[in-house]
Amino acid sequence: MEREGQERKGLRVNSRVVIPDEELEEVFVRAAGPGGQNVNKVSSAVQLRFFAMSSGVLGEEAKLRLMRLAGQRATKAGEVLIEASRHRTQERNREDARERLADLVREALVPPPPPRKKTRPTRGSVERRLEAKKGRSDTKRMRGRVSD
Repeated sequence: MEREGQERKGLRVNSRVVIPDEELEEVFVRAAGPGGQNVNKVSSAVQLRFFAMSSGVLGEEAKLRLMRLAGQRATKAGEVLIEASRHRTQERNREDARERLADLVREALVPPPPPRKKTRPTRGSVERRLEAKKGRSDTKRMRGRVSD
């Protein structure tokens, strides 16, 4: 039960970032898939909506990376919509959706690597490449017709 109270305060992404519950919205809907007759009676699938662009927790670059990573799960209104219906119970689908959102945000928080610095090839590598080309050229030239 202690974990339940902790989850209510927000979604912990990492040691520094916790998404408050006010920025999340959960809607339970009926799910297709496993569950038998239960599927027709119980709303076990969850749609978890994160209001990303209006979030005060993430920086601007992280928000843009998140929207790009979310792909089709991102809406034009700047929200990320995660749908979970893998499991038969509402609670497990809820945990699955929250964990998938946390993974997505965690990935968006990692800054991109610095751009590659262009380097020139060394004189030795250029000479070795030209020697190898010359050797291949000689080999292919020797494959021609034999003249008497």
